[in-house]
Amino acid sequence: MKRFNWENIRLVLIFIVVGFLFAFSANRNEHRALKKSEVAFEQTENLFLTPEAVNKLLIEKNRASETVAKENLDLNKLENAVNAHEMVEKSQVYVSVDGVLKAKVKQKTPVVRVFDGSGSFYIDYQGKKMPLSTLYTARVPLVSGTMDANNPELIKVFRSIHDDDFLKKNIIGIKMLPNGALVMKNRNYAYEIDFGRPIHIDRKFKNYKAFFQKAALDSTINNYKRINLIFTQQVVCSK
Repeated sequence: MKRFNWENIRLVLIFIVVGFLFAFSANRNEHRALKKSEVAFEQTENLFLTPEAVNKLLIEKNRASETVAKENLDLNKLENAVNAHEMVEKSQVYVSVDGVLKAKVKQKTPVVRVFDGSGSFYIDYQGKKMPLSTLYTARVPLVSGTMDANNPELIKVFRSIHDDDFLKKNIIGIKMLPNGALVMKNRNYAYEIDFGRPIHIDRKFKNYKAFFQKAALDSTINNYKRINLIFTQQVVCSK
């Protein structure tokens, strides 16, 4: 007859106790009321919306967050509500182990500001319309004329300027011509830049930066009224 194995019995009892404690803790955690809500932005400055504005989306109308149990929260619904805000690119909403409703928010990144017959608004990095903010005004190129926001190559032009430190500091205006061509303005010089249609974008900007470095070095840059980038093999300047 085999000896009764107390070691195995003790191991089984330990598993049962641990399982019970885990289930009890999980159940208690699910029924715990929220203590508060916290909003954190990926950017720490230049905010287009306030944490209070996000909080209003997180908390049910006329109902304090302290009265809401974790089990009654629909985190996907809350996250979708935050993402629907015109200033928000994406968010992550979750509840911490200590009962705090938290939202991590990435706001949209404006790349240009458009002026048209309906008013003024931004175009963000994804090519979507973004309203102006009363909290902060982005220093981005001003776009005038008729713009086709559905043109991916045009959005690529805007992104290229935003992502390049030199272009971002120097290009302050973009005029959209009826034929789809672009005319740009430099911050410090009076000449206009004939960019042409939004094609061969990288090559044209590379040519412009090479021209600028040389012309600024020998001081001839002040002599020009027009810089033509339409021909990708050369830069044509007019006095």
